[in-house]
Amino acid sequence: MHHGRTLPASSRPNRPTWLTWPIGPLCILIAGLALGAAPAEPATQVLQEVVVTAQRRAAPLQSVAASITRLEPGAMGRLDLGHHAEALNRIPGVWVQRGSGQESLLAIRSPVLTGAGACGAFAMLEDGFPLRPTGFCNVNELFESNTSQAAAIEVVRGPGSSVYGANAVHGTLHVISPSAAALQGARASLVGGVDGFVNVAGELGDGRSGLYGTWRHDDGFRVDSAVSELKLNAVHETPWAAGELRWRAAATRLDQDTAGFVRGENAYRDPVLRRSNPNPEAFRNADSARLSARWTRSPCVGCLDEQGGVLRHSSMRFLQHFLLGKPLEQNSQTSLALSWARERPMNFLADLQWRLGADAEWADTSLQQSQALPTTEGSAAARAIRPAGRHYDYDTSVLGVGVHGRLQLEHGRWQWRAGARLDRIRYRYDNRMRDGNTAEDGTPCPGGCLYSRPADRSDRFDNLAPQIEVLWRSTADSSLYLLVNEGFRPPEITELYRLQRNQSVAELEREQMQAVELGWRHARHGSLALFTQRKRNVILRDANGFNVIGGRTRHEGFEYAWQVPIGPLTLAASGTYARHRYDFSRQIEGGETIISGRDIDTAPRHLHQLEAEWRPDPRTTLTIEWRHTGRYAADAANTRIQPGHEVLRLRGAWQASPRWRLTAEIDNLANTRYADRADFAQGEWRYFPARGRSGFVGVDWRSR
Repeated sequence: MHHGRTLPASSRPNRPTWLTWPIGPLCILIAGLALGAAPAEPATQVLQEVVVTAQRRAAPLQSVAASITRLEPGAMGRLDLGHHAEALNRIPGVWVQRGSGQESLLAIRSPVLTGAGACGAFAMLEDGFPLRPTGFCNVNELFESNTSQAAAIEVVRGPGSSVYGANAVHGTLHVISPSAAALQGARASLVGGVDGFVNVAGELGDGRSGLYGTWRHDDGFRVDSAVSELKLNAVHETPWAAGELRWRAAATRLDQDTAGFVRGENAYRDPVLRRSNPNPEAFRNADSARLSARWTRSPCVGCLDEQGGVLRHSSMRFLQHFLLGKPLEQNSQTSLALSWARERPMNFLADLQWRLGADAEWADTSLQQSQALPTTEGSAAARAIRPAGRHYDYDTSVLGVGVHGRLQLEHGRWQWRAGARLDRIRYRYDNRMRDGNTAEDGTPCPGGCLYSRPADRSDRFDNLAPQIEVLWRSTADSSLYLLVNEGFRPPEITELYRLQRNQSVAELEREQMQAVELGWRHARHGSLALFTQRKRNVILRDANGFNVIGGRTRHEGFEYAWQVPIGPLTLAASGTYARHRYDFSRQIEGGETIISGRDIDTAPRHLHQLEAEWRPDPRTTLTIEWRHTGRYAADAANTRIQPGHEVLRLRGAWQASPRWRLTAEIDNLANTRYADRADFAQGEWRYFPARGRSGFVGVDWRSR
């Protein structure tokens, strides 16, 4: 083996081609509204909701030029019970498809993305730091965060690479842990439900330090699909150096028996098939641990100093039951990320403020894939190219540096922001096996083995991501904004080095997306947003099984969120109508053909939700939710269509005393038979059936 150095074309910073977009008419529209508007009448002062994700600092929601939703626990005292999809699917433009156990696939202003690079389209954060290092994400990595006991989850829809760098392409999802003050005292809860479901959670704190955690077990409604998971968190906050120092620690363990697809058209409706498990041998075991610290201070009005860092480790073992031969994958990473930022007003112009920041990341990652026994499924040719033994065994180090800056000007009702971020990311790949596509011992396969291992190499990716915001406060309670920005992601490590067939080198560039958004927000009632997005250099696997670039997609849509209080009743509606389409034509792996202008598979145009919350008295809350998922294409050619479905959910909480609360919920109230996930691949329909009507009851105790 030898160490080489390859710098693909993607090492050149991209030029801001978004300036050529037709944003002039939108700017004129905002200016016209401002000039023609009557003076704002005094409005009733409302409590400003504060969000932290869009700008990497706390800011009133009304001053943020972005589509952002903040979820908090509410009357049930938790954000979710069995799966993070329960909370996230309440957000417009977001769709989480549940897999088996704690597995999931995510869409944020996008189709549901699959494959090695799917997770790279979304920045997933915990307390301001990514859950995983750049290039080493996992589509299921959200199970490494304690979403159930979080203080909040914030989701920013649309690109955010000018703020967070790599992976903030379609959206940013941020899990925010409770403050030490919120954990003061003790709390314990117990929830039980169908199919052996048990959830035990607790909190303990003294106002400066706190511990909280949860243990959950679910036998699953399908055969051999039990899941057990443990999540533990610690917080500590103390004054230090004229500021505040906040420590966070997290550890998780997942032990899952995985249920595979049920196959055959409408198999999810069959009462026997939907509970079956064609892959009882499948499993997923995962561990993670993180320790982070963040110091902040505000030495003057409009000033902010911030420094922080996180040390992370994760490991996972799972059987790839969806592949012939069912190889075992083992992967792990140890990483360190550091951040620094400073914000100050300009001395010569009080309305002008600047912010500078920098981030650095180092990671040591590894992956091994092996197969204990010869392949026995499939045709003779398919078996011959999948030998037993190791298929891949490599280490990859990651080094990333990003610098970002922003100028902000406020004058009267107007607010302008302009910012940019420059990132440089380098991978150093070390193949720990023979190069090429032979068996582990060097024996060739007829026509070449399926799994191909590149020679050692180094790859670098540079990116410049700009952003422009214009916001106008039309009244004290409402604002109109225009946002123009970009997102990018480098190729995932597995896309570059986990190759197949005769591909020896994958010359991939970074995926990039430009977006324009026009939005309106009201402090008490809700928001509206129009968006258009174009993505290029999309990485895909072509008809030869090679990882290549050249894909293009476009995404346009309309999102809304609205709520109206009517006495003890609050009505809320949210949803999206969007088109996610291919902008190129090509034959791809599996015999499918992409045709420009057609819908991307697994991209429903309609996602809507209605919610009615009734509070007949201060101690009682009843909520009913209706969620609609529209029909969508299940294949790239749009020849197979999965019908839409509706699901009802009923929840209730009763505060029996200041210390005791009782909760109950019924999921899938109408017992609808639908599929959490459906696709058409390799000539057949495949489904993850959804659970039927399910009841859960709980009791919650607090010491104060």
